[in-house]
Amino acid sequence: MATTATTVPGRRAHARRLLPTGSNILVAIAAGILLVMLVLAIAGSAIAPHNPAVQSLTAASASPGHGYLLGTDSLGRDIFSRVLAGTRLALAGPLVIAFGTMFISVTFGLLSGYQGGLADTTVMRAVDIGYALPPLLVAIVIAGVVSGGYWVAVAVLVVVSSPYDVRIIRAVTLEQRQLPYIEAARVLGLSRRRIMVRHILPNLVPFIIVNFCLDFAFALVTLSGLSFLGLGAPPGSSEWGRMLSDNQALVFTNALGALAPGIMIVLAAASVSLIGDWVAERFAARGVRA
Repeated sequence: MATTATTVPGRRAHARRLLPTGSNILVAIAAGILLVMLVLAIAGSAIAPHNPAVQSLTAASASPGHGYLLGTDSLGRDIFSRVLAGTRLALAGPLVIAFGTMFISVTFGLLSGYQGGLADTTVMRAVDIGYALPPLLVAIVIAGVVSGGYWVAVAVLVVVSSPYDVRIIRAVTLEQRQLPYIEAARVLGLSRRRIMVRHILPNLVPFIIVNFCLDFAFALVTLSGLSFLGLGAPPGSSEWGRMLSDNQALVFTNALGALAPGIMIVLAAASVSLIGDWVAERFAARGVRA
């Protein structure tokens, strides 16, 4: 009987944890939004009801309806189809930036934090220089000097965004380096490379995931801003930031069509950030601070 009395409340507590809470519902919605955007990035052009590049001057600046869910732009192109087709380019750049920043930050942050000495000094002085360079301003200047270009902006943002994550990974590595399991690995004679890759790196995963989500959201907004200024995606492309710029004249006649790309940017950035916060909370509940 005592076993039953203790087991039933435990099962009830477990069942309560499985029930959807407000936070879990928001995370589920965010995951669903990202899943839909992933499908659109893969097959957006095929799903689009109209060819996003076809112009119809007789239907220019049409209001929603008559076969155009969000209306048309000033060249008669279907806005809804262009929003769907633009998902691939809008997400590809931020993904490259997030992965590139993750690779640089993990490589140099781990090396700097564990090795110390000259390696640490060299990496941290480079990080200090990077901190003095505002990413958006540097991207605007370089993209303007080399006549713009979406992937030029992506490459610049990978470099100028990395110092922030390098410092975080270094700090966590310094904390791990002092723990008993690392001392035990040294006593066993394991190489530095093996200790860093096989022992310290797995403990950095929570921080890497959170940084990845934040970098993606930052890159999405920044790249869209550059495209809005004419320094990112080329003219005529269906990238969301470029569409916001091209459709400014429609704000007072077709507000939903003009702002639809901006809504997609907000949804994508907010969803990724929300999932990053959720991951941090899950690891914090297990005693890992991220």
